[in-house]
Amino acid sequence: MKDKRLIKSSSNRMISGVCGGIGEYFGIDPTVIRLIWAILTFCGLGSGILIYIIAAVVIPEY
Repeated sequence: MKDKRLIKSSSNRMISGVCGGIGEYFGIDPTVIRLIWAILTFCGLGSGILIYIIAAVVIPEY
């Protein structure tokens, strides 16, 4: 059994690969993750941007 890890996507990236990596980890299309992230960012008064920056720093790129 292959060890499943959350990493940034190297092939499906727009900015830093965070949404692509999350999509690959959960088996969801990264476009859906990006749309959800954008909606949460606009509804949460920009808190999604801070969360994205933290995720970009914390999630490894292996």
